[in-house]
Amino acid sequence: MSRKNWTSILFLFLACCLTAAPAFGQVNETEIRSVGDTVEFINYNGPHAVINSLDQIKSIGSGLGAAVAPSRDASTTAGARNRYYVVHAVDPTTTEKLDADILFIGADASVDHIRNLRHIIASYLVSAYNYSEADAQTLAVFVTVYNAVYRGNMEVFTSRYKSVVTDNLTADHAGLDLNYQNWPGKSQIVIPLSSTTGGLGTVDTTVISDKEVIDTMREDEDMGIDDRKDLVDIKEREADQAEEKAAQAQQEATKETEKLREEQQELREAQKEATQAQKEAQQAQKEADRKPNDEAAQQKAEEAQQKAEEAQQAVEEQKEVVQEQQKVVEEKQQEAQEQQEIADQKRDEARADRAEIAKDQQQLIDQGRMSDAAGVYGLRHLDDTYSVMVKLNKENGVLLNQSPVRVIRGRTLLPADENFMAIAGTNSGNGAVKVVLLDPVSMEIIAESAERAAENSVLVKDGDAYYAVIQDGGNWLVGKYNSKLQLQVKSKIGVLQATPISVTESGLIVTDAQGEAQLLKYSDLSPVSADNPVQVLNEK
Repeated sequence: MSRKNWTSILFLFLACCLTAAPAFGQVNETEIRSVGDTVEFINYNGPHAVINSLDQIKSIGSGLGAAVAPSRDASTTAGARNRYYVVHAVDPTTTEKLDADILFIGADASVDHIRNLRHIIASYLVSAYNYSEADAQTLAVFVTVYNAVYRGNMEVFTSRYKSVVTDNLTADHAGLDLNYQNWPGKSQIVIPLSSTTGGLGTVDTTVISDKEVIDTMREDEDMGIDDRKDLVDIKEREADQAEEKAAQAQQEATKETEKLREEQQELREAQKEATQAQKEAQQAQKEADRKPNDEAAQQKAEEAQQKAEEAQQAVEEQKEVVQEQQKVVEEKQQEAQEQQEIADQKRDEARADRAEIAKDQQQLIDQGRMSDAAGVYGLRHLDDTYSVMVKLNKENGVLLNQSPVRVIRGRTLLPADENFMAIAGTNSGNGAVKVVLLDPVSMEIIAESAERAAENSVLVKDGDAYYAVIQDGGNWLVGKYNSKLQLQVKSKIGVLQATPISVTESGLIVTDAQGEAQLLKYSDLSPVSADNPVQVLNEK
């Protein structure tokens, strides 16, 4: 299996946990880095005490979507208010402004990474509106950025959305905060809807990719190139779809116009018959007036008048048929025009977007900032506890990429085959401090130790072996790992959590739990000298 596939599988397995414990406020990750109008989400990017699968995460969104799908044309709600809740806010009585879905993150929800929030939104779009997985993922990226850009901006929301939408929004919580600590109980994520039919064109791609959103994405190191390309592809397919609908509507309008002509011809014939019947009735009445005692003449006049009235009634009925058919023709022509306007708009947007993307790509190339440029890896200081992995262009030192994992401890990053090893995490909430492997391309955590590590543990490399202080029951021991993060052996004595680990020609020098220096054998990490006093390990 290739490293890329192996990485993907591990990533799915290690998707961040969504456990119910609402303990985000305790996590020590408060810095928000802002460059200009950059939207940079602050996530918990460390190991977790409990790990949920990607399918479990997606099931949150798909469950909400399944509840909305049967009643897309009417307002409805789904989910639990204290966890994840959707208001499907639509008002079919007006076409002014937009309908929307609003995803509420409840006070007891525990999503702590923008990636997982996007999985929830994407799976919702797949389930509610039959989007493809790939398109839904792209839309989820733009939905989250859009809601971050307009966080709390009720003036914008009021100007764009129907009252059925804004009645569910509050200035304090509308949109999405940058910091995951402020998501539970404080998030009202607006998903603008162009229609409720499902599939392409349901989510309004024009709104979620307006100038403010794109300008924000362009502040990222990679200028959001890949996501912007994916949205352009969606817009182009929306244009194709709208053109097909316009052509179909025009064909139907042509058929209905022909039917209208037929109905108009029938109306003309009916009017002729009515005119003739009226003449005959008038003539019969004159004859009856001349022969007031002639019962046959009187009967003939009455019958002629009845026939004239029936003929006129047929005319009135045919007029209604013609009017209704005229409405059908106008509706089809209007539909064709509207769909063509949508196609033209999306085509123009896509063309302009591609031109801007090409310029931005060239700028990245000129500045040596393309992510595939040759680079070197290291750490950037965040605060006295945490660092973040970075990749710099080795020719000019330009930042090429920065890891989303902002909880690396000990200021140590070690190569481990094609990956990098570090100690990362926090023990707050659902977090855990563990030894982790980071992918050099995505810079995401792709593996983490089964064992917890000490918060202030060092990480030491000796050949193919990696040493760190790990928890074992009530003890802190030295653990020896290989480059795949598989535990090879644990020390036979307890050590201080902050013990130095010194590599010597005779073994490892550590400080035991009593504060004494110990020399440990490489083979099994037992003490070299049995005469040295060793604290008895606690029972697990």
